Amino acid sequence: MSSEYFSAGSLDYAKFRPRYPVEWFDWLAAQGDGRSLAWDCACGSGQATEELAQRFEKVIATDASAAQLRNAPRLPNVEWRLASGEASGLEAGSVDLVTVAQALHWLDLGRFWQECRRVSKPGGIIAVWGYGIAGLQHEAANRIFQDYYHHVVGEFWPKERRMVEEGYKGIDFPFHEIQVPHFEMRQLWDADHIAGYCASWSATDRYRKAMGRDPIPELREKFGRELGEEMVEIRWPFFARVGRVFHVEQKEG
Repeated sequence: MSSEYFSAGSLDYAKFRPRYPVEWFDWLAAQGDGRSLAWDCACGSGQATEELAQRFEKVIATDASAAQLRNAPRLPNVEWRLASGEASGLEAGSVDLVTVAQALHWLDLGRFWQECRRVSKPGGIIAVWGYGIAGLQHEAANRIFQDYYHHVVGEFWPKERRMVEEGYKGIDFPFHEIQVPHFEMRQLWDADHIAGYCASWSATDRYRKAMGRDPIPELREKFGRELGEEMVEIRWPFFARVGRVFHVEQKEG
């Protein structure tokens, strides 16, 4: 995983990224046999970690960016560690649940799956999830948003972004898969928050570096003209892959 952008944009990431459905975490915590320890891999500034901490006795949250971890909340049952997903440093056979929220596309999947098997308890749960391209429930503002995503910064999206746009459907997921119910991601945001969300994208950071200018002030002005003080509902397509880890001595089913 490249941590360069996520170090530079860590404040924007912590402040402007959307939250995941509470119902998702309730369902996820109910899938496993234990709630002693969860590993939140590539945790960023802790959007998912906070919810996991309410449902597990302990959470170890790791990220490759020290700046992201500095912006994470201090929680009594969470241990924050600077570590990669491929080499977590966790004890073998110790984890009830492994999670990766909106970050799997940055990992070396083969090595990460090996690490998941190593740290998981027999029958442990692996859950990877994310969200696709947002849609604004305001026609004019949505046109501005889609134009920015596809055309202004479109060529600056890393190739890994395609995995997200495909909802992780094409990845090799070598676990006993569990069917995931439908969950929705919705938020009410104003013009400043929408622009701040766009500022948190890796493509925006790459645009700044390549073009030598920041596109966000102009974007914020466009949203402001259309929305004023209005709050707009934004919806994201939520997707997830969830599986159970069976070790050699176990049988699936």
